[in-house]
Amino acid sequence: MGFPDHFSGHAALYAASRPTYPEHLIAELAALVPGHEQAWDVGTGNGQAAQHLARHFEHVFASDASAAQIAEATPVPGVTFAVEPAERCSLPDHSVDLILAAQCFHWFDHPAFFAEARRVLRPGGLFAAIGYGWWYVDDAVDTILATLLKRLEPHWAPGNWLLIDGYRAIDVPGAEVRVPPAAIHLRWERAQVEAYVLSWSVVQRLGTEVTDDCFEQLRVAWPDGQKRQVTMPIAVRASRL
Repeated sequence: MGFPDHFSGHAALYAASRPTYPEHLIAELAALVPGHEQAWDVGTGNGQAAQHLARHFEHVFASDASAAQIAEATPVPGVTFAVEPAERCSLPDHSVDLILAAQCFHWFDHPAFFAEARRVLRPGGLFAAIGYGWWYVDDAVDTILATLLKRLEPHWAPGNWLLIDGYRAIDVPGAEVRVPPAAIHLRWERAQVEAYVLSWSVVQRLGTEVTDDCFEQLRVAWPDGQKRQVTMPIAVRASRL
């Protein structure tokens, strides 16, 4: 069975350009589970979340259906990487305290995934999905990027819309757990913003020339080497399945 493979073709760019997650958010999720023997970083990509989880759990099982994404992961003590789909993993029954889906939940087959998640979670364990959608810099930059967003909207995959909606349209079973709002705060140069935009699946699908005029305007509004604050609000859905 295949999987929605949106990133294998540019896995190195994805690894180099995507932001990491706030340490405090991972710590808050870890604090919500009674045991800390093992976490499952499902859809790990290049292992960004796995590195944070390794600070809170004795072992982290980090899996992704994309072999190309796993190949870009940096080895981390206590983390085992595996090429496996989210809906069929090799973990034993009731072996995981926390399941984290970071920036990937919108691509899953949700009924099949939840069946697998319930199988591997220990009693009292937690499932959490986190994802960053749209983001903000300042009025000038936001106006330029909004033009690009409007152009891309008709081409977003259904999964993209699930993330943009903050995962609210996904029926997550179990007892929902409220997690305080969080955001990624970055000091980026314009080149980093451009690399991040080029890593979007929709841009790769349409061709990177779709960004050309937007990037030209950005270069006028945002000089080389200048750092600006970039804020990415994080959507969180958490549940005891």
